[in-house]
Amino acid sequence: MAQRGLEPEFSPLVARQLKSLNAAVHAVTPGVQDLRQLLWCSIDNDDSRDLDQLTACEVLHQGAVRLWVAIADVDALVEKDSPIDVHAYTNTTSVYTSARIFPMLPEPLSTDLSSLNPDVDRLAVVTEMVFNADGTLAGSTVYRALVRNQAQLAYDAVSAWLDGKAALPAAAVAVPGMDAQLRTQDAVAQQLRARRHAEGALEFETFQPRAVFDGDQVVDIRQQEHNRARQLIEEVMIATNGCTARYLAAQGGLSLRRVVRSPERWLRIVGVAKEYGEVLPPEPDPKALEAFLAKRRKADPLRFPDVSLVIVKLMGRGEYVVEAAGALPIGHFGLAVQDYTHSTAPNRRFPDLITLRLLKAALAGQPAPYSAAELDALARHCTRQEDAAQKVERQMRKSEAALLLESHVGQYFDAFVTGVGTDGVWVRVFAPPAEGKLVQGNESLRVGEMVRVKLVATSVEHGFIDFALQARARHG
Repeated sequence: MAQRGLEPEFSPLVARQLKSLNAAVHAVTPGVQDLRQLLWCSIDNDDSRDLDQLTACEVLHQGAVRLWVAIADVDALVEKDSPIDVHAYTNTTSVYTSARIFPMLPEPLSTDLSSLNPDVDRLAVVTEMVFNADGTLAGSTVYRALVRNQAQLAYDAVSAWLDGKAALPAAAVAVPGMDAQLRTQDAVAQQLRARRHAEGALEFETFQPRAVFDGDQVVDIRQQEHNRARQLIEEVMIATNGCTARYLAAQGGLSLRRVVRSPERWLRIVGVAKEYGEVLPPEPDPKALEAFLAKRRKADPLRFPDVSLVIVKLMGRGEYVVEAAGALPIGHFGLAVQDYTHSTAPNRRFPDLITLRLLKAALAGQPAPYSAAELDALARHCTRQEDAAQKVERQMRKSEAALLLESHVGQYFDAFVTGVGTDGVWVRVFAPPAEGKLVQGNESLRVGEMVRVKLVATSVEHGFIDFALQARARHG
């Protein structure tokens, strides 16, 4: 982290400020609505303690649905330019490694005072949306409110229940009507998902292994599954971020947008599709690209994460930019949306805290807390630091895999080729799911080819896993 310009630890100034903080005054005041009676719930990872968002809903006439999304009012506790804010600005994001999380905000804040924890009153900024029966957005409003989380739920348990594979989680059972809430939210999310895909939203499946610990020992690595509950939150947050962006534009001010530009390397993407016998149009076309991806997922689910990764790299990374009201939005090519910001995770991402402050200023009729020049500098800084954090996380995942595999040097594995380039040939083994470099016998291999390899060396410090080719088994 230090090598990449990130601060692993909080300064003494942060500790001093933290001692002076109490939970924000939780009272209904002018401009703050009381929504504590709604059946709010959070859905996050099993081990998440920094809860940024809650959802609630009600069914209206003729199949319409009103959906509320509450976002933690972190700004009520973290004053701009204070020591805590300066640290958050430096890193711009929480850094997640399997062994330790490096939170953007001190844990007493992010997991307690500013977290939307169960059975406590919390200040929030709420986006209220009404969806028609066909999933189209009828309208939305944004305002401040007091909320109370009724049930803290986890992705895997909720997804298993939605899929009919397990009982309703106990925390939801304890709240009468929560089961209907979850069913309705899931139905709306699936409608939103279908509509986005009809517009050309891209559905990737990237390789995201996660270390499993027994005490201090890494005992396994498992691929994180994308499930129905994750889709629920993903779709609702995409909708919320769109409404946030449009609200700020309607107020006539500047906003910090999250964009993925139309791919400049589209012809390289066309070339990748051609390798699989598919033809893409000469100009960027998200619908055609998604059709290609869907076909590859169905034809070869085993290798689809690697096809996804190739396309993601060719598309280019997401970035933050400043957009003025009335300007033609750049949009998010991958999500197939024109208006998009990051606003739903202010405990974990600094751009979301910036947007929260812009929203609160607009709601209060006050000048924006950041000038155009400040926002422009922040956009570049947040993009740069997010990239640094992702590199740290990738490096740690490689080291975790090397740590788990170092006692297996000399063993043989089935694998397939994930990359062939000037820097060498890369292969991925199945159990545990880990990627390494072929350092012996890499002649004329092609991406997707099945091989038998021998593990010859590992380096935990550098995250290196080295294999030697033993046999080829063409698969096609």
